[in-house]
Order: sequence, then structure tokens, then C-alpha cells
Amino acid sequence: MTTTLISGGTVVGATGRGAADVLVDGERIVAVLEPGSELLGAELARSVDRVIDASGKYVIPGGIDAHTHMQLPFGGTEASDTFETGTRAAAHGGTTTIIDFAVQRYGERVEDGLAAWHEKAAGECAVDYGFHQIIGGVDEASLQAMRKLPDEGITSFKLFMAYPGVFYSDDAQVLRAMQVSRETGMLTMMHAENGPAIDVLAEQLVEQRKTDPYFHGIARAWEMEEEATHRAIMLAKLTGAPLYVVHVSAKQAVEQLAWARDHGQHVFGETCPQYLYLSLEEQLGASSEQWGAFEGAKWVCSTPLRSREERHQDAMWQALRTNDLQMVSTDHCPFCMKDQKELGLGDFRKIPNGIGSVEHRMDLMYQGVVTGELTLERWVELTSTTPARMFGLAGRKGAIQPGADADLVVYDPNGRTTIGMPVDAQGNPTGRTHHMNMDHSAWEGFEVDGHVDVVLSRGKVVVEGDEYLGRKGDGRYLKRGLSSYVS
Repeated sequence: MTTTLISGGTVVGATGRGAADVLVDGERIVAVLEPGSELLGAELARSVDRVIDASGKYVIPGGIDAHTHMQLPFGGTEASDTFETGTRAAAHGGTTTIIDFAVQRYGERVEDGLAAWHEKAAGECAVDYGFHQIIGGVDEASLQAMRKLPDEGITSFKLFMAYPGVFYSDDAQVLRAMQVSRETGMLTMMHAENGPAIDVLAEQLVEQRKTDPYFHGIARAWEMEEEATHRAIMLAKLTGAPLYVVHVSAKQAVEQLAWARDHGQHVFGETCPQYLYLSLEEQLGASSEQWGAFEGAKWVCSTPLRSREERHQDAMWQALRTNDLQMVSTDHCPFCMKDQKELGLGDFRKIPNGIGSVEHRMDLMYQGVVTGELTLERWVELTSTTPARMFGLAGRKGAIQPGADADLVVYDPNGRTTIGMPVDAQGNPTGRTHHMNMDHSAWEGFEVDGHVDVVLSRGKVVVEGDEYLGRKGDGRYLKRGLSSYVS
């Protein structure tokens, strides 16, 4: 087995930082050596196969993106990143584990949906991966199948209060699924928006010829997120189920989560980079010669972007500092503008919902450290340590400690990362600074005061500088245990 020493860096964890060397043997971390250790020195460096110099840089656990959608069929098309392209992009950005969503739709068997996702991902992934299970049709057969999911290493399932006719579960179905959650210890993940009411508002806007992408966010008003979040919390309280609300974007929804946690419920929430940095006003102002006002389709996602004037973005940062929100995932669900987003030309309801960010999450959150929104330790906690604990990977992922998988990132705080899609004088793309399979960037023009230098996945260097050294199939399927926060 290959031995590697990462020397001279500052090791950063969720509870502190300090100068230390990290010794890797094969796929595992075997020692974290502080200055003064008897094992340090030239003799150790000579005895290993490789030394990585991390002087002046941070050494952090590899990122865990616990909310991605590779190859997700949606809106008459399919997310443009495959498991191969999406996980390779994740590796470039310092993410060494993803948790994707296997899908069961109305009329389908849960077992068949899970098997289909295993087939998509097997032998394709650049980094390790696991699955949550989407339950799109709650009936007796689905409930029985859910009880068997922990045996497959799947200990969380997702329900939708949105998208009637596609994934929607009514309150009775949510209650029955949450009863299984309480019985098994699985974590209920919830897309909390009032879908039926949103559909009425969207139809009324289209009847008024308000069809541009901006109106996607108007139809999905924050009241619809707050109401559904409250309803999910009450159903979780009634059943005793642990609840995890995905992609929280409205400050009023955060207030609901904070209230429930203050009253002792096992309730958790995540937000995403787009809700920290982007806004509805910027979407309204987006326009290009090629797309006109439809340029805003780049930022169509659900839950939607929120108003900067109403300070939703500030509230998300604050909630991350106060632990009213516990994690930052991406909800990575990329679609190209051409032939995909443009399906919604003339009707925002037909725009496939999703933004591509799996490659940029670690950088964008580090920029929050630079601007004083977060500490270094909280950066690591939000993007790696808490996801591991939340989704049954503690001890294997999310921390730099002996026995853990050697998923490691050497991060240069003095480096610089430019995100975007360079264009020529006519506005045509001339290249791209990302590796996701997309013809545009939702993060065009963003500059990050930091850079991912080296990425190890289970001890193998998969990214060095800007060069990808891994291959598809490097990643393995992860059987997850129960959440550390509820078991």
C-alpha cells in the first residue's frame, strides 16, 4: 500500500486548528502528528512513498455534499451531469463524498428505483457516494419497502410537499411515512413548499402573461415555504419522527426550525450556496443578447432565490452561525440552457428546476470565512463534519483522525479561484472554468480568495493543482448507518 505524509500544514477540524502532519497508509489516516512528536522529522519523510508539502496551507477533511441529483429525470429532460462528470467536478472542488437520491415515482416500486440508481452509479463515480431514497408514491407497498432500506445502507428518505402529479405527498401520506421514520430511526427529509397553492399562483401569473423566469420565484412565495415547514414540523412532532428540511431559503422557515429545536424536537435544516449569495432581484435584472430576460432561467431552482431587500441571505448566514441551520449542501441539479432550460421559453413553469454547484460549494463557503461570516472551524463543520454525523458516516468521513478514510484536501488560502464561462466579443462561450457538464455557470464572475490544491480520496491523489489524476470507478458505494444526532 502507498504511504503519504502531508507535512507542514495547519490541520483544521470542527473544534479547532493547529500545526500537524497527517500520515496516510493505503486508504486510511494512521496518525496526526503534532510538532514535537517522536515520529516527525526527516527519517519519517524518507520512509514514506510520497510527501505533500502543505506549508502555509490548510489541511481539511474532504467535503461531503449530502444533496445532489445526478442524471435526475425532471421536466421532460434529465440533469446534465452523469455520475462520472458530476463526481469528477466534485473532486476538483474538494468534495470527496456525495449522497445522491434514488427515485421512486408514482406507480413504481421502491426497490426498482433504487436498483436503477445503483446501475447508473456503479463503476462511474470519481469519489465515494451513497443514496437517500425519494418516496414519490406513499402506499402500503412503499411503506413496507422503506422498512428494508437500512439493510441497504440507506437511512434517510425524502418526501415532497411540492410538485403535485410528480412527487407530491399529501398530509396523510407524510404522516404514514413519518411513522415508519419513527419506527426505524430513519431520517425524514422534506421538500417543504405548499405545492398545490404554488400551482394556482403560477397558473394565475401565466394567465396574466407574466411568464419570465423571475416569476418562478414570485409564484413560490416565502409564505409557501414557511407554511409547509411548519406543517412538516407539526407532523414530525405528532409522530415523533426526526425531520431534516432541505434547501431552506426563507428566513421565516428558519424561524420555524429554530422554534422546533428550542422546544426539543429532532429537527434539522440545510441551506445551499445560492441562498447565501444570489437573489431574486439579480434574477430579475439578468439579461443577455442571446437570451434577453430569459437569462434568469440560469437561477431557476426550488425553493427559489429570495429577495435581498428582505434580507433572507443575511438570515441564512446568521442561522449557520447560530446552528439554527446545520449544513450547507448544493441541491446540485444541473441543466444546460440550450435544449433544457429553454424548454421554459414563454412559460416559467416548464423550466427545469436546478443549479449546478457541486464543484463550487467548498470555495464559496470558504469565501464566507474570508468575509467574516464563518470561522475556519465552522466552515469544516458545515461542509464535512456535520454531514458525516447527520447521515451515518461518522468515524469514516468528515474528520482527520486515525482510522478514518484518507479523504483530505490541501487548501491554499493565498490562492485564487475564478468561476465563470469566458465569452468572446459576440457573447459566445470560449471555454469554461468549471468541470460540470453545463453550457453556462450560475456563478459567472465570482472570485474566491482561496484555492483547492490537492485532493485525496481514500488515500489516492485525485486532483493536484488543476489536474485530474483519478478515474471513474475510484468511488465506492457507502452503506450508511443511522444519524448520529437521532440514534
